[in-house]
Amino acid sequence: MTQALDLLTVPQAIRARRSIRHYLPDPVPDRLLTELLDLALEAPSSWNVQARFVVVVSDDEGRAALTRATGGQPHPQEAPLTLVFVAGSQAWREDLSDIYERALRDGAWNERFVSGFSEATQEFQRDLEQRGLLREYAVKDAVIAATYAMLAATSMGLATSPMNGWDEQQVKRVIGVGDRDDLHIAMLLPVGMPAETRAHPGRRPRSRQAFTGQFGHEDHEDHESHGPYKDHESHAPHKGHEPQDAHEGHQEGGIR
Repeated sequence: MTQALDLLTVPQAIRARRSIRHYLPDPVPDRLLTELLDLALEAPSSWNVQARFVVVVSDDEGRAALTRATGGQPHPQEAPLTLVFVAGSQAWREDLSDIYERALRDGAWNERFVSGFSEATQEFQRDLEQRGLLREYAVKDAVIAATYAMLAATSMGLATSPMNGWDEQQVKRVIGVGDRDDLHIAMLLPVGMPAETRAHPGRRPRSRQAFTGQFGHEDHEDHESHGPYKDHESHAPHKGHEPQDAHEGHQEGGIR
């Protein structure tokens, strides 16, 4: 499937991605959505437990409910679909034999490794439970998967906007898990064709954000010719109207 698509490379997708808040009503083709979900689920996870899930919300009622859950932000309503990334903090207690069997069948692991790995997985998770970190670790895995989805979507010419600012319990009710304390909402990701373009807001110099050995230790050059303020928008596939003004983006907040 991917061979039939004119995809951006990973570096191009990283540089082209912008957080888009207004979308055209055009549906996302099934073949793109299938590929997008497959690529998102290729993301790594702690101990390969894969305790992260994706719910596709595309019906009118669900999109309207997500809009209410996000305080009226426009993108869940306008985008033809929103991916809800769910973290499962108790998934490690379930039967993981299918994971081990797949790794054995594909030659990734052997029987000895699986035996030791299985025991170590349970021990690690119990330690997290004692320290109150099960939710945190599961959410990390789900956010990694959401990041994979953002870049995959951008490579296909689709727009996304990773969302903060939602009521978790409302979102859980939308996707039918309002009574599940073991499931947690990690990210909302509207997906669709953009109805706007957004300029790169810039990133701080590498020398201010990346260090060697210890935090704040600056001992490398920041090559401006390849720096984070370079205009990479020539790679962007997004087309549409420009945002009305800079204040619009400020009002909507969210992740850029």
